[in-house]
Amino acid sequence: MFPIWIDLAIGGAVLSLVMFVKTAYQDKKQEKDFIEEHGKTYIQRMMKEKKKRLSAEYKD
Repeated sequence: MFPIWIDLAIGGAVLSLVMFVKTAYQDKKQEKDFIEEHGKTYIQRMMKEKKKRLSAEYKD
């Protein structure tokens, strides 16, 4: 049998790996949500500018 400290070290490494994967997944999801939110804002701004240009063309 292995000494208990080796079992604890292996358990700690496995726990660390699980936490790393979990955190990486959360960060990736958060970054995706951030990009989507700012993309929607950009699209809305483009649509407003397009409407403004079209209304200006009709007034002329």
